[in-house]
Amino acid sequence: MSKLVTIYGGSGFVGRYIARRMAKAGWRVRVAVRRPNEALFVKPYGTVGQVAPILCNIRDDASVAEAMTGADAVVNCVGTFDKGGKNNFDAVQNLGAERVARLAAEKGVAQLVHLSAIGADTNGASLYAQSKGKGEEAILKHFPDAVILRPSVMFGPEDNFFNRFAAMSRMGPILPIVGGQTKFQPVFVDDVAAVAEKAAKGEATPGIYELGGPEVQTFRELMVDMLTVIQRRKIILNMPFWLAGVMGSIFDAGSAMTGGLVPAPLTRDQVTQLKQDNVVADGAKTFADLGITPTAMEVVIPQYLWRYRTTGQYADITQSARNLRT
Repeated sequence: MSKLVTIYGGSGFVGRYIARRMAKAGWRVRVAVRRPNEALFVKPYGTVGQVAPILCNIRDDASVAEAMTGADAVVNCVGTFDKGGKNNFDAVQNLGAERVARLAAEKGVAQLVHLSAIGADTNGASLYAQSKGKGEEAILKHFPDAVILRPSVMFGPEDNFFNRFAAMSRMGPILPIVGGQTKFQPVFVDDVAAVAEKAAKGEATPGIYELGGPEVQTFRELMVDMLTVIQRRKIILNMPFWLAGVMGSIFDAGSAMTGGLVPAPLTRDQVTQLKQDNVVADGAKTFADLGITPTAMEVVIPQYLWRYRTTGQYADITQSARNLRT
């Protein structure tokens, strides 16, 4: 019988790419999510019955244990940007990660892969970084041979980075950003999935890998590139951190007043995160240690950002027509 992998958060941005890769490699894939009915799109990644979404709440021991029963490998992709509510930073990225590692060790799972983030640090400035760091510590305590992946900001068709700012660029002449000089090393989501696949198969040395793409650019430079791709001219307004912090506090309060029903477009914790560069550290294990060459942004982002152009998929045809007239 083919091997089985359980992917917690397997229908999310990264998880779906890992699920697809593991299915193509011939593994049975169990996609453990809170809402399996919303994860049915993963089933065609494999043959009939090969990929199965199942109900699981990472905050519950019994639920997590049941999801990994019989699994040869476990991948944890569950994360959050919400600091409040039941599924907050600590519950998901610290205690949830600890639960997965502890139960995987108890059940004798062979391989454990955990998705973290560059900047994870128990003493980090942001609550997000602290929760990620605590989660990593808990995982290594229970499962010392785990493979932990720390990607920089990820891009791909479903991303919440380039898509978000490209959508904002349609709203007016100004594109506001925070931390314009902060450096990022954007990484293609499927490249991260490729590392996770190797790790799940036992083809990666245990440890922490920091994953970044071939380019290191400031936030502002990334927005310039994005605007070039979508063929829009905007004034990029870099808000000072003090002003962004005030706005984040106001948005946090507004979200809290609605019980989280209206998410904050910018939080104070995010402002704190944006003060730190998000690039691969010197001496860290990287793609190179696994023989993988990361994909450049220019190869991928035009394939999905075209819909934000004024003329959408007809942009090239429109430009050709203009050239003919001249």
